[in-house]
Amino acid sequence: MPTGKVAPLLDPAGLYQVAADLPDLQAPVLIQALDGFVDAGEVRELVRQHLLQSSPAQVVARFDVDQLLDYRARRPLLTFVEDTWSAYDEPSLDVVALTDGRGTPYLLLAGPEPDIQWDRFADAVRQVIERLGVRLTVGLNAIPMGVPHTRPIGMTAHGTRPEIVPPSEHWISTVQVPASAGNLLEYRLGKAGHDAIGFAVHVPHYVAQMPFAPAAEALVSAVAKATGLQLPTDELSTAATATLQSINEQVAGADEVAAAVAALELQYDAMLRGQGRNLLAEGATRLPTADELGAELERFLAAQPRPGETSG
Repeated sequence: MPTGKVAPLLDPAGLYQVAADLPDLQAPVLIQALDGFVDAGEVRELVRQHLLQSSPAQVVARFDVDQLLDYRARRPLLTFVEDTWSAYDEPSLDVVALTDGRGTPYLLLAGPEPDIQWDRFADAVRQVIERLGVRLTVGLNAIPMGVPHTRPIGMTAHGTRPEIVPPSEHWISTVQVPASAGNLLEYRLGKAGHDAIGFAVHVPHYVAQMPFAPAAEALVSAVAKATGLQLPTDELSTAATATLQSINEQVAGADEVAAAVAALELQYDAMLRGQGRNLLAEGATRLPTADELGAELERFLAAQPRPGETSG
């Protein structure tokens, strides 16, 4: 068998274009918010839309989605009206320039996670990072956990160097999970000597199928603290309050569901007292009733009308 390391055959040329009229970016932060493998509570989508709506956006780099997406796996939508195709929901994968509350520029990488050519894509993003002088890349994730919505939002932080990783609770030690293009990008950037960090916000697994604004607010606040950016959270805070109020009202109306939440609270509090259990939703065999309680809560909440809807 051959031995030794072989350099990957990567040629990112032709995979992206950089705008000719670049603004003064001042060594920006790049927030990476690709659609990906898991987005519990639609948190990454909530944050992405919140940031895009918070300031004017200018596309500074665009990736060729025709080379990266499998359209048959994720078919874009075409609109048909009477006797003609009237609109096409064209996918895009862009780096856009935004500004924070102080007018400081930062970048957002947003769009669908590539289906293919992950290494070539990661190398292309690295080239864009070097071209635009990015000082730090921040990845966003939201994962389902066996935690109650009545406790503070948890967060797992990670990064390419221990010195730049923000403090966070160590809920797990070592685990292997299916890869995502965003996490692979962080890994590849670290190998190339670029600073990158990531946050995975913990979403109660029984609300993972509905928008969960409290986790989105926590994620934006964590990014702001880690980067020094002044990112707005007022709208997310208002939505978070409404979300928690709605859940609490639904839980209070059913004794068995209230008991299930109370049981999750006991398990969570026991975890914090040092019992060392793994709170990953798919590892809940070490939390004997978490999956059952979460499933019961999820079924109950899914049956309730969302704000603006009426039952029956």
